[in-house]
Amino acid sequence: MREILGRRRRLRFRRKERTARLDAAVTFAVEWNWPVLPGASLRATTTRTGASPSARTRTATGAGPGAATPAATGAACSCPDPDCVVPGAHPYDPGLLAATTDERMVRWWWTRRPDAPVVLATGGRAPCAVSLPAVAGARALAALDAAGVRLGPVVATPTRWSILVAPYGLERLGELLYAKDSVPSSLRFHGEGGYLLLPPSVAGTGQVRWERAPSPSSQLRSSRGGPTAGSARPWLPDVEAVVDALVEASTSTPGGGSRLKY
Repeated sequence: MREILGRRRRLRFRRKERTARLDAAVTFAVEWNWPVLPGASLRATTTRTGASPSARTRTATGAGPGAATPAATGAACSCPDPDCVVPGAHPYDPGLLAATTDERMVRWWWTRRPDAPVVLATGGRAPCAVSLPAVAGARALAALDAAGVRLGPVVATPTRWSILVAPYGLERLGELLYAKDSVPSSLRFHGEGGYLLLPPSVAGTGQVRWERAPSPSSQLRSSRGGPTAGSARPWLPDVEAVVDALVEASTSTPGGGSRLKY
């Protein structure tokens, strides 16, 4: 009986998660005019650990000490690349150019693939972003708060934080960065032709959430969920307002200049 109840709870939770991604994608596209598309999903994998090939052979036949070798479960990307370094965190099918704000298309995509992550196509008239390792991101937000800088949405994964900013062009960004003594390689700039995973997606590194929810925050769900219908299009700061703090935080954080995990 307990097993049946537990199974029902898990099924209800999964259905709620899937609905949350569809609801979020529709709000992003229709109410906020952010072009989105479904990304590559995660698929479960199972491997044997702690045994040599001969031991695994004995396990298969049920003979020898290798028979009790435990199985390790994990997640891999659904794209064709077996060595994908950003599992569940990139566009695949359809490609990035398919990103749209059309409600019918968005609903059709997530009705067919309810587990798909929500990918924002950055640049153009859509938001851009600057991302950096999570530890450096926390330092940067603290510095920006202390300076009284108004921030827009901040997207977080266990390894990286992304500050959403108003659209910028490459020429404008180049002028900003040219004035710096150095720019850490751990900083990523998501502009025209780029993309960013949005909550409540799940990538290979873990849950995608709002570290700073889009304003007005009173009309939004908790950090693990997507936005509610009827919320206004979020305010975004200019990249000039945040880039100095992001460069400084990445430079001063141990390992902040080289960690490239998503």
